[in-house]
Formats: sequence, structure tokens, C-alpha cells
Amino acid sequence: MNIPASKPPSRFPPAPDAEPEPDAHVSKESASPHLRACIARYQARIPGLADVAAQLQRAASLDALIALYEACYPLLEQAMWSGAADFHPLLASYQSLFREQEALIRQRCKNTQVSDERHHFILAIPVADRPPHLRACLESLYQVCTLFDYGGHASGVWEKIRVIVSEDSRDEANVRRHQELVDEYRKKGLQVVYFGLAEQYELLHALPPQQRERLGHLLTTQPRDAFYLKGQAANRNLSYLKFLQLTEDRERTLYYPIDSDQSLCVNRQTAAGEEAVYALNYFHAIDRIFRSTDTLMLTGKMVGDPPVSPAVMAANFLDDVTAFFTQLAGLRSEAACQFHGAGPVAGDAAYHDMARLFGFDHQPTTYPYPCRLPGAHDHGACLADFSQRLNAFFFGEHLTRKTWFAYGSGFTQLTPARTIYPGNYIVNYAGLKYLIPFGHLRLRMSGPTAGRLIAAEIGHRFASFNMPNLHRRTTEAGLADDFRPGVEVGEASVDLSNEFERQFFGDLMLFSTEELVKHADVNQPFARDVVKAVIAQKEAELLALYQQKHDAIVEKNRQLHALVFDAGHWWLRTPELTDALRHVGAFIDNIDRNFGAHAAAWCQIQSAGHRAERKRQIVEALVNYRAERDAWDSLF
Repeated sequence: MNIPASKPPSRFPPAPDAEPEPDAHVSKESASPHLRACIARYQARIPGLADVAAQLQRAASLDALIALYEACYPLLEQAMWSGAADFHPLLASYQSLFREQEALIRQRCKNTQVSDERHHFILAIPVADRPPHLRACLESLYQVCTLFDYGGHASGVWEKIRVIVSEDSRDEANVRRHQELVDEYRKKGLQVVYFGLAEQYELLHALPPQQRERLGHLLTTQPRDAFYLKGQAANRNLSYLKFLQLTEDRERTLYYPIDSDQSLCVNRQTAAGEEAVYALNYFHAIDRIFRSTDTLMLTGKMVGDPPVSPAVMAANFLDDVTAFFTQLAGLRSEAACQFHGAGPVAGDAAYHDMARLFGFDHQPTTYPYPCRLPGAHDHGACLADFSQRLNAFFFGEHLTRKTWFAYGSGFTQLTPARTIYPGNYIVNYAGLKYLIPFGHLRLRMSGPTAGRLIAAEIGHRFASFNMPNLHRRTTEAGLADDFRPGVEVGEASVDLSNEFERQFFGDLMLFSTEELVKHADVNQPFARDVVKAVIAQKEAELLALYQQKHDAIVEKNRQLHALVFDAGHWWLRTPELTDALRHVGAFIDNIDRNFGAHAAAWCQIQSAGHRAERKRQIVEALVNYRAERDAWDSLF
């Protein structure tokens, strides 16, 4: 592929080289003060550090000293995530060890005149009209670079990290805000490349016309004057062209797409509520995995807000909202708020109404609402704040069933993967072939669908690891400053019709693909008759499940309305809660608008004609998958 080379921007002159030091012996006292301090502070509490202390006394080379840090990291991780009261001092020691190790690695490279063999990273952030999310995402990258210093920044920039901000906005004001953020974080030392609409169009049209035509479903066919809101799939795939342009060393470069509503940190439950912490050195761990295994594609999960649409969370969310009002009814308005303290941790996919489809067998239960108000306050104040957050549900925020980080068996233990998390996956150069297809259909569940195909093709070389990103559907800027494809916001209404419709047919494509790869060779074109038969079977199953869910939501919403507005509870007699009740009423109305008997998306799903057209599109996409992949593979 003939893509013109491009150099990353830099505003920092290179630092002068220091005089090389001898490499035969190391002054452990001067070279490793943080390691020595960590051992002295925690040796009695973390027994494994005694072994490290003994090895430190014998270490006579930089290589031996550097290896000791690797022995320390899992010991500190286990102590941190065991519920330690001194989590933050442990975390600070942990971060300082990485920075110190990085300085030693740079010293070794100078002493031996050998380059650092670890991977460079090129990250891509597709963004569409989301400046607050982009800021949070870039800030998280900056914090990870600052606190762990992977690859170092002696030149004034983090030399092994490059970031592409891939524009897909329609609003010119948001385009300018994204560009300003790129400039801001360049000045902080991040090598950020702005990949604007005009450049995307030119890079796409640098491909030969015949090849571009064959890749139209993967890379978009939108015209120059409307080259925006192409969708996250097309925008991400166009970033692959920029990956190729920026790649200087194919053997030592990893590619890392991340969504703008995600941050490179994780959450932990505390008595005061949720806390985001920079406790994972993503780049260090990912580099080690790709250097020590034959992995082609690696994916992490997400913590925080669920990675699914509200279209598949309404039933269990109504259960939790009803449980909140039921408990509230038995409490006094002026009494001290009882909705505090760490509640039970929601299990995997506890937020999903149809978790059994994915192999999770959850027992019916409700989860308590964790009030976020600090300081002394009463139940009236709690209800007022709760009501203001309710409609964030339609943007994907689940107030009661967040996912929390768990250390488990560590960060780098690999398990076979079957789902790509589009906002958190990494590939090497060979792995660039295994992209997420079918973006032109604009269906949800594209990552799980692609994951089934890729797992069938490369098996264990598609792996999952325990380094999730923190997923935030909304920001402190509020819903008014957020864009979410498939969600239309009115003055008092939220319309999920587009997203709900895409969810149903995304499910249909996912479970059809899952069944298809059990019986067909993914390396060969799928037979049209086989694809049609599988889709017909899955359509009947999903229609029955969606009907059950629809009926349950209608009944649960009716019960919630009766509990809040018809049962004579104390909040109806509290004038200060008039606005709060208006918010609750709007939420109930929006549930009915999106999931009730006359909901537009539900009518589309029920329409045989509409389903026939969607099924035709899905059949064509699956039948042509192999040919599109062959065209894509020819780029590499």
C-alpha cells in the first residue's frame, strides 16, 4: 500500500546525551533508592520482599537490578488489592518503582549502546462531537505516562507513545475544541497527532480506486463534503491507514484503539464511594505479553458503566429503581440518609437483562442505590439528587450495577477471548488484519460478532487479559455536552429508537455468527443457504426473548408509577421535591416511549417487512465477509 510517510509532531528539542557510566557494577544505593525504601517499609508485612532484599545485596549488574523490580510488582499488587487500608501509600511506592526501573533501563541502553527493544505504541481515539470525553481520555494517557514513564521522556516527549485523535465530528465548534485539546496535550509532552476529516479523505483516496471500492464497507464511501459521523467502526478502520503511515518499525510497534469515553485507569469501591485510580501500567504489561507469547490480538474489558446499550438494561434497572423507592417509603424524609456504604458487588453482566444468552446464570436480585452526596444530608436530598441522575440511564449509565475492578490472579494471565472490546484492544502488525467488520450496517454488538469470527480463525492467539479501562458514559459536563449515536434528546424526552433497533439486529447478527462458526470454516466463504437457515432460527429465538422482556418492562414501569405517584408516600407531600418528581415522571415516560407497546423501535422489530430488509443486509454481509477480509489483508 502506498501511503506517504509522516513524522510525528514535536515541540521539544532533544536532551543532550549524558556521559555513559560503567556497566560492570552498579551502586545499588544510588541507583535504586525507591526500591530500597519500599523493601524497608513493607518487608515485614510482605514476606516476599525479604527474598528481593537478599537478591539486591547480590546484584552486580544493571540487568540483575532491573529484574528485581519485576519480582516486586506482583507482591505490591497483591497487597494493594487485598483491601489494604494504606492503598494509596502502596500505590505511590508501586508507581515510583516503575519510574526508577525506567531510569535504569535508559542507563543500561546508554552503557551498552544497545537500543531499548520494547514496543512502541500508537493509540487511536475515534471521536465524534465529544470534547469532554476526549479531554478525560487524553488526561488519563498523560497520567499513565507521568506516573509510570514507560519508555521515558528525556527528550521532552514520551518517546514510545504516540496518539492519533481521529475526527468524526459534524459540529465545527467541537472540531475546534478537539484541535485545542490536541495542542494542549502536545505541550504536556504527549505525541498527539490530529487526524482530521480532510486528511482522512485524502488518505482513503490515496488507495487505488479498485481497492478502495472493495473496501467501501470497511472504510466508508461518504463524499468529501459529508465526511463526518461515519460511525466509530469506519473511523477506527481509517485510523489503521494512519497506523500504517506512522509505523517506523513493524516488529516493535503495537496498535491500541481506545474509545473517547474510556480512560486508562480503574475504579475501586471505598466507604466514600467510587474512586478512580491509576494503578495499572498498561504499556509495561502489554509489551511483556507480546514479547513473551505469540499473541496477535489482545483485549481488555471495561469497568465502570456497562459496555452495553440501555436497550438491554431497562428491566433490571426498573427493579433497582423500584427497590430504592420501596425502601425510601419506609424511611422519614428528614432522617439521615441510609443509602451509603459499599453494597454487594455486581457480578459479570449483572446489568444485562438477557445475561443468560452470554452464558451467565444470575439469580434474580436487586442492587442498592449508592448515594453520592457527601456530608450530612437527609432522604429528601438523596431523592432530589437521585432523580436528577435517572435520565442518564438512556445514555448508558447504570446507577446501581457498575462493574468494579478485581485483581484476581494478576494482570498478565491470558485467557482465550471471544469478544473484542472496541475501546480496549491491542494488536501487533500481523494482527492488524483482524479488524472489526460490518461497520456499514451500524449495528450494535460489532465487537462480540468480530470476536467470534477472529477466535474461530486464530484460536488462542486472540486473548483476553485483566487490564480493563474505566468506562464513563457521561461526564461532569452533563448530558447537554455529550453526543451519543442513536440517542435523540428533546426538551423533556430521550428517544432510543435508533439504538434499540440496532441492538436487536446486532444481537441477531451476533448469535447467528456464533452458531455459524461452529459448523462452517471461517477461512472460506459462508454458503448463502446455510447463513439464511441460521438467521431464521436465531430470529425466532430472539423475537420470543424480546417479547418476554418487553412484557416485563411494561409491567415493571406500571408498578413503579403506581409506587411513586399513587400510593400516597411522603415525597408527594413535600413541596421541595416537586422538581424531583418531575424528573422521575420524565424517566417513567421515557421508559414507556422507548419500550412500551407503541415504542417505534418495538414496532420496527415486530414488522416482518423491516426484519426482512435487515436480514437481507446481514446475509449479504456474512456471505461477503471472506472477500472483504481478503481485500483488507492485501493492505499488509
